[in-house]
Amino acid sequence: MIRSIITGTGHYLPKKIIKKDHFLKHKFYDKKGSKIEKSNEKIINKFKKITEIEERRYINKGLFNSDIATIAAKRALKNSKIYQEDIDYIISAHNYGDIHPISYQSDFMPSIAAKVKNKLKIQNKKCRPYDMIFGCTGWIEGMILADQLLRSKHAKNILITSSETLSKVIDPHDRNSMIFSDGAGAAVLSAIEYLEDEKHGIIHYDTQCNNNEELYYLTNGPSLNPNYKKSMMNIRMNGRRIYEYALTEVPNMLKNILDHANLHLKDIKKILIHQANAKMDYAILKRLLKLYNYTSFNKDFLSKIMPMTIQKFGNSSVATVPTLLDLILKGEMPPHEIKPGDIILMASLGAGMNINGMIYRFPNKKNKYEKKNTSRKL
Repeated sequence: MIRSIITGTGHYLPKKIIKKDHFLKHKFYDKKGSKIEKSNEKIINKFKKITEIEERRYINKGLFNSDIATIAAKRALKNSKIYQEDIDYIISAHNYGDIHPISYQSDFMPSIAAKVKNKLKIQNKKCRPYDMIFGCTGWIEGMILADQLLRSKHAKNILITSSETLSKVIDPHDRNSMIFSDGAGAAVLSAIEYLEDEKHGIIHYDTQCNNNEELYYLTNGPSLNPNYKKSMMNIRMNGRRIYEYALTEVPNMLKNILDHANLHLKDIKKILIHQANAKMDYAILKRLLKLYNYTSFNKDFLSKIMPMTIQKFGNSSVATVPTLLDLILKGEMPPHEIKPGDIILMASLGAGMNINGMIYRFPNKKNKYEKKNTSRKL
């Protein structure tokens, strides 16, 4: 039985730390194009109270989306110890491509995955690059696609990257711009054959796409400031609608995924959820707990099962979940840890609206049924 196993992970966090002082001199506007008269300090403090974001990361000048995706990819490949020429597919999750430093236009040609392959200097002509444009849910969706390719024996090793440079596409006159940040994550997913149907690796997943009126909850548009001409493509977010959608749809979907896998929430060691907004993420978890008749829980309990990075790293879109995963696996988020045999639930929500979730069980290190992947090692 072929199982899809994570053989390596990596991430990249920009060094530039953006704190609240960065926004004190901004001029914020409302949806009607009128300047908000409330003081920036009050706006920033209210924002922090809701999202819990204290800091976010921005890339330095001269770096592109494809550059940071490549850095994370190199780290994942090194961690996997799999020879890069044995990568059959590169699936790159993002939403804006490389952003031109002057025109601020998105550059999708060639694709980010093709650029990552080029920057990794992979010569294998059979290594096929795919871009996954799926909102903030792109990395998990890339993992889902990779699992299907591995199980159908179309590949042995797949590199899934996630990267975004949202600091290049935010409207500085929009309060919501303080949510977004830059970053990259990556994983190598490999086909490992087991002599018995041991449930390791990717166990189950599902995706839901509501693309009617929900399509416009998160989109692009001109600046809220009618006099701002730097870019016509800025993230435009209807936070209230997204929040309501998330609380209505995500908990039910995650329970359905667990039910289908014959698992209970108590079987889950950690829930790694897209770091979109602390208030929303906690509310999603609370509703999920209520579906299992949990009636008493405090913030310490929530934080124990659901690690959070948004406070220090902000929302880096597709990169939040793989970054969170890599930090825990590398022992960089104590006291959080993942041990062999642990089962985790990963979930995300993004533009579309698209939501997805995935159950993953980490293999026991000395599983007697495991046959080694036949790929060459570094």
